[in-house]
Amino acid sequence: MDTLFDIRHRCDIMGIINITPDSFYPYSRCHNDSDISGRIKQMLTDGADIIDLGGMSTRPGCTPVSEKEEYDRVIGAIKLMRKFSPDTILSVDTFRHSIAEAACDSRCDIINDISGGIEGEKMFEIVAKHKTRYVLTHSYCDKNGIMQPHIYGDIIDEMCEFFESKIKLLNSFGIEGIIIDPGFGFSKSMEDNYKVMANLKAFKQWNYPLLVGISRKSMIFRLLDCSPDQALNGTTVLNTIAIMQGADILRVHDIIPAMEARTICEAIVDTVDK
Repeated sequence: MDTLFDIRHRCDIMGIINITPDSFYPYSRCHNDSDISGRIKQMLTDGADIIDLGGMSTRPGCTPVSEKEEYDRVIGAIKLMRKFSPDTILSVDTFRHSIAEAACDSRCDIINDISGGIEGEKMFEIVAKHKTRYVLTHSYCDKNGIMQPHIYGDIIDEMCEFFESKIKLLNSFGIEGIIIDPGFGFSKSMEDNYKVMANLKAFKQWNYPLLVGISRKSMIFRLLDCSPDQALNGTTVLNTIAIMQGADILRVHDIIPAMEARTICEAIVDTVDK
């Protein structure tokens, strides 16, 4: 049992809010203030611990939006949310330093950078100045945040080398509030994704929180030959496996199923600890 379970604390649930017209899961898209506020309020009612706002899709084949468009979407949503939920932990999904700075100025708590720091020092200086947490994601993308394919030797070894190097760089800026994200679906084949899931504990070695975001992704719906709409059961299975291996944050579209998976895993661990 000890080789399987690696949780001794509560896993936080992060709810996804996409202020976009083209995210891969249509239900997650919010088109106006009413959609945004309604979706956030429902997630908080359901029990979300963190809200993650994104104003630009990075799905395969998407068209990058301008910085102004992303700014208008994200900052408008932050201001809207802070009116009715001033204290909720808020994450902003962006790889652009200009959006990150505006988000931090608007009282965002976490910068969720899916690019792995493509803007480098500009982004890190902002995170350090505002003392926000930073999600360090493993990925290979172009300057527009579009994921690029990558061929690996040993994917786990290569990812560990990536994180080791990036963590040292972040630490050199005085950044210690790092969250590790293996980047499921980013620059990885289906086989790569499942190998990463099977080896999640490898990314706990730096003692930083581990974020897992696999909600309704293609690694699920392609394997099961279904659509994102039909991928909730597969998502719950993988979320359960992630919790069992020590995930600290689950990034999800569906709050209640993730909470139920967490509750069941915690109940099992409680019996192991006794």
